[in-house]
Amino acid sequence: MKYFFIALVIIVVLCVAYYISTFNTFVKLQNQIDEAFSTMDVYLAKRADLIPNLVATVKGYAKHEAETLENVVQLRNSAHSSSEKIAAETEISNAVRNIFALAEQYPDLKANTNFLNLQNQLSAIEDDVATSRRYYNGVVRQYNTKLETFPSSIVANVKGLVREALFEVADASKRESVKVEF
Repeated sequence: MKYFFIALVIIVVLCVAYYISTFNTFVKLQNQIDEAFSTMDVYLAKRADLIPNLVATVKGYAKHEAETLENVVQLRNSAHSSSEKIAAETEISNAVRNIFALAEQYPDLKANTNFLNLQNQLSAIEDDVATSRRYYNGVVRQYNTKLETFPSSIVANVKGLVREALFEVADASKRESVKVEF
């Protein structure tokens, strides 16, 4: 009976230690997710700060596109949750792409040094955003995997932890291969 009690205490201690360790891992991963999203959000805010300059440069050429971009930036500024910010950022990316495509129709705009400078700055920021999205998605993947694998899923269920959303391309047409013609 004495050995049974000792074995039971050891099993309970090991279970408690596992539970604490697993929960701490979830806390670390959640903090990494928050950090990754925050880093990405800094780059996205930096991009949003450049947009008024882009709008001012483009306004004379395409008033409708400039107004669309201004409205999307206002939408981003009013977004509070991460999912709202992600949705707004997708719209901003599409609007910026449309303006750059529009530049092809206006040689004067395409040759404008302010426009070219803004285009280069936005391109560099887009690279930073892409890098931070990859990091964010990597941390979310680790978290979601830990959340769904046994036995850590037991701890996740007890604590009420839920899956985190990946930063994905919302428009399926963006996933298609690019057609290059000469």
